[in-house]
Amino acid sequence: MKTRLFLLFAILCFKATAQQPSSKQQETPRQQPSSQQQLSPKAQLSAGKNKGIITGRLTDQHSKVPIAYVTISIKDQTAQSVAAAMTNEKGSFKIDDLPFGTFNVEFRFMGYQPLIKSITLSATESTAELGTLSLQEDKNLLKEVTINSEKSILSLKLDKKVFEVGKDILLQSGSLTELLNSVPSVSVSPSGVLSLRGNSNVFVLINGRRSGLTQSSALEQIPADHIERIEVITNPSSRYDAAGSAGIINIILKKNKNSGFSGQVRLVAGLPNDSRVVPSLNYKSDKVNLFSTYGFRNTDYNGLYHTQQTVTDKGITGNGLPTYMNQVQHEDRHDDGNLFYIGADYFINAQHTITAAFLRNATKDHDKTALNYDYSGSASTDSTILRKGESKESRNYNQLEFNYTRTFKDPGKKLTADMQYDFWNSDKNWNLSTTRLSPVVTERAPIRTGSIGSSKDFLVQTDLVQPLNTRSNLELGLKLENRLVSTDFKAEQQLQDSWQIIDHIDNKMDYSELIGSAYTQFNSKIKKFSYLLGLRAEATKIRIEDLGELFNRKKDYLRLFPTFHTSYEFEAGSALQFSYSKRINRPSLNLLYPFNELTDFNAQFVGNPDLNPSYANVFELSFLKKWGTFTFNPSLYYQYIKSPIQDYTYRNSNGIFISSAVNIDQEVRRGVELSILFNPLKMLSLNMELNVYQFEQAGAFGTQDFNFSGGASTARLAAQVKLPAQFGLQGRYNFSGAQSNAQSRTNAIHFVDLGLSKSLLKNKATLVLDGTNILNSRKTNTLTRGENYVLNQISRRDASRYRLSFVYRFNGKENQSVRQAKTGNRN
Repeated sequence: MKTRLFLLFAILCFKATAQQPSSKQQETPRQQPSSQQQLSPKAQLSAGKNKGIITGRLTDQHSKVPIAYVTISIKDQTAQSVAAAMTNEKGSFKIDDLPFGTFNVEFRFMGYQPLIKSITLSATESTAELGTLSLQEDKNLLKEVTINSEKSILSLKLDKKVFEVGKDILLQSGSLTELLNSVPSVSVSPSGVLSLRGNSNVFVLINGRRSGLTQSSALEQIPADHIERIEVITNPSSRYDAAGSAGIINIILKKNKNSGFSGQVRLVAGLPNDSRVVPSLNYKSDKVNLFSTYGFRNTDYNGLYHTQQTVTDKGITGNGLPTYMNQVQHEDRHDDGNLFYIGADYFINAQHTITAAFLRNATKDHDKTALNYDYSGSASTDSTILRKGESKESRNYNQLEFNYTRTFKDPGKKLTADMQYDFWNSDKNWNLSTTRLSPVVTERAPIRTGSIGSSKDFLVQTDLVQPLNTRSNLELGLKLENRLVSTDFKAEQQLQDSWQIIDHIDNKMDYSELIGSAYTQFNSKIKKFSYLLGLRAEATKIRIEDLGELFNRKKDYLRLFPTFHTSYEFEAGSALQFSYSKRINRPSLNLLYPFNELTDFNAQFVGNPDLNPSYANVFELSFLKKWGTFTFNPSLYYQYIKSPIQDYTYRNSNGIFISSAVNIDQEVRRGVELSILFNPLKMLSLNMELNVYQFEQAGAFGTQDFNFSGGASTARLAAQVKLPAQFGLQGRYNFSGAQSNAQSRTNAIHFVDLGLSKSLLKNKATLVLDGTNILNSRKTNTLTRGENYVLNQISRRDASRYRLSFVYRFNGKENQSVRQAKTGNRN
């Protein structure tokens, strides 16, 4: 029954489009009285005699690239405004409901000289087709634009917050991961976990699509200066997948806008070792846009982990006296990465474009660990144990993508079709040796583990944008995605001359996921009031099966996800927004797989195949105000989450600490966020972000009570100064407040980043020296309490890092990137 409802919803979506009359059918002129010519334009508007139409398209005079969001003003002969509009992302415009008469049409866009066209609309010629118009660059104004573009800019759209990436010093040498740590609302933990407003249930997209560029360590492969903007979508509209209860981070990569050959070469050297070479080469003509990027990375990481453990177990000691363990782990990680990306846009004509691309991201990791265990107390003889580990892992992620985009004569109407096939393979092996150092040196049996994984993921999607008039749009879309992941895991120990399986850890598991979805949404604008209504349906079929038939699970469900967004613009640069969306958080694969690494025999993480998805109802109220060089953006948000996923730590029958993930009953989260950008001087840029939230959790698992209420906060303060001789200096202070749940408390984290830049060779090159975590203070200190035990853990995943970067750009501006493909319907 649920499947039938879903299919019916999808059919109705596209049937609505098929029945939608064209704009010409909607706008058939009514008979006008003979006194029409005596009415002024304003009188015609009030009398409802409007039937004139103006259409056209704006491009750059030199590159012929369409110019989006050009301001269009229509004025009568007395210079009074009759109507206003903007070009869409294709540079096209269509303005209807205009009175008859003679008007001046003004086109204005920063960096270009104004263009004015005179037109006349009458009963015999009610449509003025201006064709393709070209704007000429304003050389003087462009100098000012270049200066302003050095500073990152924050803006508020109807369904998203947009962070335009400037030429921040700390972004020119760093990776995309470090860029995300500077974006309002976003934070990245020392272990690389992304969070939105303290919630890690985030869905990451590249150009509006899930991509291999977001997998594993690929974000470290993308230079930050290849990013055009970051869209923070805390309440996504129905066009986006409903995944991610915290919201979506959509990363938009720069596109090639220069004709002919262009590109850049980026070189990085760092301490500890961080060597990167990233050349990009592009070619663009009227018919084709070719793009290619190769990225090589050779990086070392130094990690330090310290655990103090106290256990009081009457069943072992008989007297309830504590046993102490002090553990220190040194970790040396080495990563090699090779990222290759090549593709092409082929412009069949002005209405049809095809894009094809291939991505391969291959990495090889070589990690070494040394764990020292010092035991003392009444439960056991004082002893010291050393476990050394060495692992090698190779991964390759491949992605084939195809996009077809069809535009129409009606401005804003667009049909897209996307196909994407992802496939990856991984192979990881651990070799472990354990030695008891005191009181008597004793060698224990060597241990080895092996994990082989593979995945195949096929996606097909189509979207249609149908303008109903100059103020309203209808959007429809269908999507089908099928994913199959296989993992084969085995753990063995050497006894005499043979290897034997440990604790029956020898199993293969298959995870299959089929998600079909359809959506429709309608947006419109009435004077200063805009709104967006949407509904998305997702049918999910999940299977978890293993050869041992221990973890076979089946989950089938159909859910509806409504969305609503509204905005009121008080004046230019001032708007108030309210939004609502329903979201789903499906458990990730690493939370489901019941396999565990054995590097630490005292503590292990084990997946939970019984995890269920959680659902969130999210409400948000935001305000944006700009006073010249000052931008003020506060937000209030409320989230109700049903069956949230929570970390859970317990001791098993062998005394080993097991961490896993479980569903609890509910969580309520309330918060306030404030973002401020301030440029008091042309040479100085400041920005500040503060997020404070309070949460209440309820539920239980086993003997653990998860009823808990608490709060947390994050803050970020950054400053950038332009110095003489084309030098620049930037500093950033990052703060994450203490956080608690029913089992643990994590202390506050502070760290500082600094950067110094110098422009060279007439701005064709940039040299940057930067330091991240320069005080070596970025570490996590967590205290976990449970029945008869206390764990105090301090983790410093990466030490201070210093880098020297050199970027050289040839035959082009600074907009060279890892991704120049036509984005189609990628928002």
